[in-house]
Amino acid sequence: MANGNNVDLIGNVTRDPELRFTPSGQAVASFGLAVNRRWQNRQTQEWEEATSFFDIVCWGQLGENVAESVSKGTRLIVTGRLDQRSWESQEGEKRSKIEVIADEVGPSLRWATASVSRNERQGGSFDGGNRGSGGQSAPVPNAPAPTYDYDEEPF
Repeated sequence: MANGNNVDLIGNVTRDPELRFTPSGQAVASFGLAVNRRWQNRQTQEWEEATSFFDIVCWGQLGENVAESVSKGTRLIVTGRLDQRSWESQEGEKRSKIEVIADEVGPSLRWATASVSRNERQGGSFDGGNRGSGGQSAPVPNAPAPTYDYDEEPF
């Protein structure tokens, strides 16, 4: 991802993921993520805190795995890109919002433990889906070489 639009977030899930399917059958899960920021006020020496809320969208197999694995309150690490979506309301008003389109989602192990179970690979692509890119399979950064033996994976 060399386009300058990369985002890494660590926060807590604010609502259980909602799994939907596009008319073509592509899975898409969405959930909210609250990210806290804490700093010390230099004048008062008091600690201050602010929370930012983000909508996260996960396509394909990632979306299905997130819907099955994540629930409200889970602390996650999300890597992806920002995307602006626009639409017109029923009243004819133009609306838009910025979402994070996730490439990777994982549990934060700072204050928790996790048990990982590997899913069987489906189809010929490494990411199990096209990530909503118009039917084209998106390349996976740092994907293993095609000769990689998945049976040797340690989990």
